[in-house]
Amino acid sequence: MSEVEGSLRSLPVVRLKPKAEARAIRHGFPWVYADELVTDRRTQGLDPGALAVLEDGERRPLGLVTVNVKSKIIARMLDRDPDAVIDRAWFEARLSRALAHRARLYAEPFYRLVHAESDGLPGVVIDRFGSVAVVQPNAAWAEGHLEDLVAALVAVTGVETVIKNGSGRSRGLEGLAEEVVVIHGSEPAGPIAVPMSGATYMADLMGGQKTGLFFDQRENHAFAARLSRGGTVLDVFSHVGGFALAALAGGATEALAVDASAPALALAEQGAKASGFADRFTTRQGDAFEVLEALGAEGARFDLVICDPPAFAPAKPALEAGLRAYERLARLAAPLVAPGGYLVLCSCSHAADLQAFRNASARGIGRGGRRGQIIHTGFAGPDHPVLPQLAESSYLKALAFRLDG
Repeated sequence: MSEVEGSLRSLPVVRLKPKAEARAIRHGFPWVYADELVTDRRTQGLDPGALAVLEDGERRPLGLVTVNVKSKIIARMLDRDPDAVIDRAWFEARLSRALAHRARLYAEPFYRLVHAESDGLPGVVIDRFGSVAVVQPNAAWAEGHLEDLVAALVAVTGVETVIKNGSGRSRGLEGLAEEVVVIHGSEPAGPIAVPMSGATYMADLMGGQKTGLFFDQRENHAFAARLSRGGTVLDVFSHVGGFALAALAGGATEALAVDASAPALALAEQGAKASGFADRFTTRQGDAFEVLEALGAEGARFDLVICDPPAFAPAKPALEAGLRAYERLARLAAPLVAPGGYLVLCSCSHAADLQAFRNASARGIGRGGRRGQIIHTGFAGPDHPVLPQLAESSYLKALAFRLDG
């Protein structure tokens, strides 16, 4: 490793190994893996999240990166300009571009504002809940630049409160500690009411799962709501109401929400009451697989069944076990669908691609004694843009089946 010649900032240089594929990075791939980078003593000595200029094997600059030798993703592209300065103005430019897209899509400020690499902020997720924003700085560089990021976020959006949600698997992989804390403004007095899909959802931003609510399913909620009109609905892994509240808004006669978390179901009940659906909404707490088996033994049938589990295959080593779990879920859910009814199966496992998930789902439906046709394939909404070069940014899949009579 050498110093950048002529650079006023004298940033360190990190270099790809001669056999590493620089073309992919030039064409937009944002990551460098540990086995692709020359990791000499000086590179090993860089602090997690340090800035450096990335060069190819022939010493041609590729851009400005952040380096974390503790991570499998050892370098992340921040800017194609190796002379870029990562300061408040830089963050404001990125956030303004992200905001312009969301403001065009949504009449009210409830959405994912920043979707990590897809919005040019690697490892950073920001969800907006009106005047409150929840930031997940899941990479070491973002943790180190949090002050400028938050100042830019407040300046660009006008939010009054910013919560840092420092939890989850990604931070552990970066060697970062976990914490959830208010870093600007005042802590919300309670759950935030979120208008979405024709219903009101209650989001616990300080103690809930992830940032408190999943905006990514919004488009799939809308499609499922069309299927639910005039029918009964079972929503498994419902979290704070998920598909169930959207279905009731779409005209479902009744909905049963199933989740292992009592606090999440309590928030779902609050949302149903706020939406005017309390008389058509019921909950059942328990392990999803056990509840599905119990409902089958009871002879329960629903016009629409949705299963939206957490990631069963969060990484490649868990892929085979994850696909077996998706298959089992489909096998248990399919018999609960009334003749001619619908089954919606979801996966947020980026390690399980669409074909693998579809095959596992079809096997499970068949093992459940049913046959079906796929009528719709859904993905995350447009506030979760996909970086074409990065498969991991396209993680959510939703398959809607119409089952036989």
